Amino acid sequence: MHSALLFGGIRDPSKKHPIMTRLPSAHRSPLLNGAFSCFALTYPGSEPRLVKGISLVIDNRGSSRRTFLGWAGGVAAAGWLAKPARASAWDDEVGRILARIQPPVFPKRDFDVTRHGAVGDGKTDCGEAIARAIAECTGAGGGRVIFPKGTFFTGPIRLKSNVNLHVPEGSTLKFSRDPKRYLPVVYTRWEGVECLNYSPQIYADGEENLAVTGGGTLDGQADCEHWWPWKGRANCGGRPGVPLQDDARNRLFEMGAKDVPIEKRVFGEGSYLRPNLVGPCRSKNILIEDVTVKDSPMFEVSPLLCSNVTIRNVNIASHGPNTDGCDPDSCTDVLIENCTFDTGDDCIAIKAGRNRDGRRMAKPTENVVIRGCRMKDGHGGLTIGSEMSGSVRNVFAENCRLDSPDLNQALRFKTNAVRGGTIEHIYFRNIEIGQVGEAVLQIDFQYEEGENGPERPNVHDIDIRNVTCKKSKYALEVRGFKNAPIRDLRLADCTFDNVAEPNIIEHVVGLTATNVKINGAVFKAD
Repeated sequence: MHSALLFGGIRDPSKKHPIMTRLPSAHRSPLLNGAFSCFALTYPGSEPRLVKGISLVIDNRGSSRRTFLGWAGGVAAAGWLAKPARASAWDDEVGRILARIQPPVFPKRDFDVTRHGAVGDGKTDCGEAIARAIAECTGAGGGRVIFPKGTFFTGPIRLKSNVNLHVPEGSTLKFSRDPKRYLPVVYTRWEGVECLNYSPQIYADGEENLAVTGGGTLDGQADCEHWWPWKGRANCGGRPGVPLQDDARNRLFEMGAKDVPIEKRVFGEGSYLRPNLVGPCRSKNILIEDVTVKDSPMFEVSPLLCSNVTIRNVNIASHGPNTDGCDPDSCTDVLIENCTFDTGDDCIAIKAGRNRDGRRMAKPTENVVIRGCRMKDGHGGLTIGSEMSGSVRNVFAENCRLDSPDLNQALRFKTNAVRGGTIEHIYFRNIEIGQVGEAVLQIDFQYEEGENGPERPNVHDIDIRNVTCKKSKYALEVRGFKNAPIRDLRLADCTFDNVAEPNIIEHVVGLTATNVKINGAVFKAD
């Protein structure tokens, strides 16, 4: 007897390792004493398909079923036999991402800022002394720039390659409230659009091997008298006579829509577009670890166009407008773990540029692992968007706890017909939620501009498992567009109790629910 196993599968260059899947009976061929067995090579999340001209011939003359099963066991041991697609994404893809994320290692050399004239009295301007210490450190080949205990007042700090800015417990960096200190303008993004604007309070551009570590505090010193009033909120300094960001914001967005060259998008003084606190840009091999970050003018920690980023054991506390906790923006290979968030906006928000400007750059955020984090107050806990026009993919979040009546949504996706872009291959599991004010899961195509635009977001392959919530207004609030539905949303082993209102589900294709209960009743995806 001479038999063949046909192998198939359309190659997806983003998925390197094929798996074998048993084909339906219509495609099987007799093999070994009437047994029907045929397999197809596929990739996680795809359907098995035969491809013409690819075959493996097994000469099983004189062999037994046991021989064939032994051969099959060897194939399985080699990793060819299919695992469930979702398990494979967690077991395989996360391991590959984490293998690439390696925190930088620094020479064992210390450069004390006080040797360069810094004084930890909270009053002396230490900006130039810190810059001299950083220059000496990077010039020597790297090491730690260290602060003794005390409070060090400074303007913006610009990191250089191979420098670990080490702020130990008992040490605080207090950043100047004078906007002029953050000039000249530097390359950055503001709400997802490229521009030249105020420097972030800690900045780097085009560097590698960077760190901010230690148990100390980074204090942006923003409040309702400084920086935050530019947003215009009446409950935080917004009043007649206070300058606002609105005109400059609209002008920047118009420039992005018209592809105005970046060098002509100059803001800074007189524009009132607030800077972020920690904002490395176009850099790689970054570690932010063990520090407390508080009261940023805008986003707290927001790496931009960076790769190999680790953000670990960071405590973020800020209740001002737009004070997102951690916003990787068009970044690749990011680990966020064991961090705590208590914020005035989204706790974690994965971003990738805004509107036409983001689509022009087409630089996604991809390969992100979030684990062991705690979220208190905020808008969304684990959020993607709304600035995601360059697309977001391969995000894995697990073992997180979210709990606050002042946290609006736990798992939040936001986009619209102006953003466009793609959100795909998003996996959440083992998420424990005490209570949230609105929805456990919100996927909102109606955010801000809603349907008023020419783009159609592509949101698909969202997998949510073992998520529990004790109290919320909605379990699911998912709204796509009629001509651009949300696709392939899977929920499994989830329990949502004390849910006040029925689900809102609009324009979703491929919604599945396995062992999902809402207020004790089994939820069936119709």
